[in-house]
Amino acid sequence: MAKRSTIAAIDVGTWKVCTVLAELDENAHIQVLGMGVAPAQGLHKGMVVDISKARVAVKESVRGAERTSGVKIRSAYVGITGRHVSSLNSRGMVAIRRGDRMVTRKDLKRVLSNARMIKIDGDRRVLHVIPRGYMVDGQDGITNSEGMHGSRLDVETHIVTAATIAIRNLVKGVRGAGVEVDDLVLEPLASAEAVLTDDEMEYGVILADIGCGTTDVAVYKDGSIWHTAVLPVGGYQFTRDITMGLGAPFNVAEELKLKYGSIRPDVTKLDDKIDTAGWGLEEGNGVVRENIYEIVQARAEELLNMILVEVVPTVESEAQSPHTLVLTGGTANLPGLAARAQEIFRIPARVGTPLGMSGLADALQDPAYATSVGLLRWGAKHGAENHWRDSSYLANVGSAVRRAASGMKRVFED
Repeated sequence: MAKRSTIAAIDVGTWKVCTVLAELDENAHIQVLGMGVAPAQGLHKGMVVDISKARVAVKESVRGAERTSGVKIRSAYVGITGRHVSSLNSRGMVAIRRGDRMVTRKDLKRVLSNARMIKIDGDRRVLHVIPRGYMVDGQDGITNSEGMHGSRLDVETHIVTAATIAIRNLVKGVRGAGVEVDDLVLEPLASAEAVLTDDEMEYGVILADIGCGTTDVAVYKDGSIWHTAVLPVGGYQFTRDITMGLGAPFNVAEELKLKYGSIRPDVTKLDDKIDTAGWGLEEGNGVVRENIYEIVQARAEELLNMILVEVVPTVESEAQSPHTLVLTGGTANLPGLAARAQEIFRIPARVGTPLGMSGLADALQDPAYATSVGLLRWGAKHGAENHWRDSSYLANVGSAVRRAASGMKRVFED
């Protein structure tokens, strides 16, 4: 019988908290067993601002996944985002002095440890140290140097850091819901696992995961990550602009955005008046589709240009320019957004939807669940690769936490 194991993911977003439980076979194929979605509480732009409320939202989401799957969730891969996240590329080098000059797993650990010896503020922690490529005695383009021979080993890495307090609050919120944290994963890295192809990563691609509170950006070149960033703008700003422009309550503005928001509307319907009876708008406050179109289009173009400004400095030459733009996240569902992005970036653009799953997967085949699915793929792909994973932040996240599942008090060192 093929060996199977379960894996869980929790996407703690500004709008929703989504927990997904899946089963992996020996080929790491994902079969979704259950999912639970709960309205987000205690979160703002990807950061926990009220631990008690965040804990409740996570717990409700986890219980939903447990009910649909019939399986208890004890640990999960958790996504992290927010303006506090930053990244840089760093190089490490070590000498190979053994007689056979063969690169071993121990050498890989040493060179990655050397690369991560960067100066960061005391209130920050390293989340990821991701090898982008190796060099052995000056020979570059090496993706796996283990077993090769040489006297010098170099590595180029992408390093992601985050604010310690943000890490601590997120982990505490998840653990307080009775779930241990397998690893924290930067959300655009997770989303990339769900919606990008190997060819896109190889030839160059920009990923923009447009969520409610943030837009997570990742740039891939030559098959590896080159740049990541988190912009503090997302679908929430679209709704807020409609609220301010039309004088509508926030919940009404959200419904108007979802139902009538478009970047490329049917021009024959721009003059159509929207029936807002019972929606809480003041009497006589007429709304036509053109009102919503103008607001949504202006915000969309502003956001797309913010993404463009973020990624342009990462392009060193025309030959290295990304060949594709992939939009994902819930806001990517806005009609016409990909087409307008293609005009602004002047490269092909598409909407990325997570695929390649079985079981209860239909509900996840939407850009809004790219991070959730990507966290599962990340765990399946990288969970055993402890030679570069830095999990020290999980052991240093703070004070006493009571786990709901066992009632056992766990104390974590500061």
